[in-house]
Amino acid sequence: MIDRTHLAIIRQVDRSGTLTQAADELFLTQSALSHAIKKLESQLGIKVWEKDGRRLRLTQAGQSILSLANRVLPQIEYTEQLMSQYAHGQRGTLRIGMECHPCYQWLLQVVSPYLNQWPNVDVDVKQEFQFGGMGALFNYDIDALVTPDPLYKRGLVYTPVFDYELVLVVNNEHSLANEKHIEPPQLSDETLITYPVEVERLDIFSQFLMPAKCSPRKHKTIETTDIILQMVASNRGVAAMPRWLAEQYQSQLPITSVRLGKSGIDKQIFIGVRESDLAIDYIDSFMEIAKSASDV
Repeated sequence: MIDRTHLAIIRQVDRSGTLTQAADELFLTQSALSHAIKKLESQLGIKVWEKDGRRLRLTQAGQSILSLANRVLPQIEYTEQLMSQYAHGQRGTLRIGMECHPCYQWLLQVVSPYLNQWPNVDVDVKQEFQFGGMGALFNYDIDALVTPDPLYKRGLVYTPVFDYELVLVVNNEHSLANEKHIEPPQLSDETLITYPVEVERLDIFSQFLMPAKCSPRKHKTIETTDIILQMVASNRGVAAMPRWLAEQYQSQLPITSVRLGKSGIDKQIFIGVRESDLAIDYIDSFMEIAKSASDV
C-alpha cells in the first residue's frame, strides 16, 4: 500500500512537473519511479496522475495523497534530522519564525548569548510562511515562533517572554507630540505607516481604530523599522511601535512616543513551540535565554 517512497515521488512530481526531473531529484531511475507508482495505482484501483502535454497533473486521488505527503514527510524528515544530530553529538539548526516585525532588535539580544552557549547549533530566522506561523510549526518548517498574537491549538505551547506598551511615534514638532495620550479620532487626518501585515492583525487598527470606527487619512506600508522611523522623523507620517523600540531610536532621530488611549495598549511577546519539543535541550535553552533578555 502507500509507503514513504510513494509519498516522496508524488511530492516531487508535483514540485517538478515531470518524471525525468523528479527522478533526478530523488536519485531514482525514471523506470523505477514509474514502476512504483503503477504498482500503487494497481493496488488502489486509482490513477495518481495524468499527462498534460509534457507535464504530469495530479488527479483528485493524487492530490489526496499529496496532502498526506505534505503532512507526514516533513515530520519524518525532521525526526530523522534530530536522530542524526543525536548520533553525531550535534544539534543542527534552530529555525525561528518571526510574526513580530519590530522584534528583530530584541532577537539579537537573545541570539548572541544563545550562539555562545550552543556552539553546535546554528540559527535561521524565517518571516515568510506558506500557511502562517502556526502552520509552519505544525508542518515542521520552524521550531519556534515569535509572535505577539498566539493562536492556541492542541499540540502547541506558548510562553510569554516580555511585556511592552504599543505607542504612537511622531516627529518632535508634530501637533500630537506634546499630548499625554491620544484618542482614535486624532488620527483621522494622519498618514499611518505600518509593516506590510493584514490590517486585522495590526494592533493599532484592531485595538484602537476599529473599535472606535475610525481610520487614518492614509495608510502606507514599509517593511523595515529603520525606514519607517526615518519617515516619521521627516514628518511624512506617524507609526505605532513598541515603546522600548521607539526609545532606542529617540537619541538618534527627532521622534517621540505618545500613549494610545488613556490606559495605553499593553502587549506581550510569546514564543510558541511544539509541545513534543519542550524536552529538547537546545529549544528549552532558547526559551530560557529569551525570557532572561526581557529587560528591553
